[in-house]
Amino acid sequence: MPAKAQPEAQLDALASLHARAFTDERPWTAQEFDALLQNPHSFVCATQHAFALGRAIAGEAELLTIATDPDYIRQGLGRAMLAAFETEARKRAAVTAFLEVSSENDAAIGLYTGTGYRVTATRHAYYSLRNGTRADALIMAKPLA
Repeated sequence: MPAKAQPEAQLDALASLHARAFTDERPWTAQEFDALLQNPHSFVCATQHAFALGRAIAGEAELLTIATDPDYIRQGLGRAMLAAFETEARKRAAVTAFLEVSSENDAAIGLYTGTGYRVTATRHAYYSLRNGTRADALIMAKPLA
């Protein structure tokens, strides 16, 4: 759905799902989701158990975050949300999509490489993990045209 005023319940649901899906990283708050979705270039694709948040501008789309309820993993929801993100990005004239993913997130890396994304760069020690360590961010991209 395009960016617009989001009901508080939806923002809380996004934040709750994000916290459940990302147990190693600091979860995003409802206020952070609200701030991102106030940008007219931002959009969220969501079901009850998964979502993808992205933005598209100047021919590029960025996947900001994607999450699946841990009780529903391995059911194709992440792949469906990624496809929905790419579809909405194309509608917004994006010809390239990119994202950042923790080098320690093997499941997500597998999803992204399996759908055509390729590593283009690495940001060393980018993510702060809850255990006090840091993880690299892999920057991945895919042509949408």
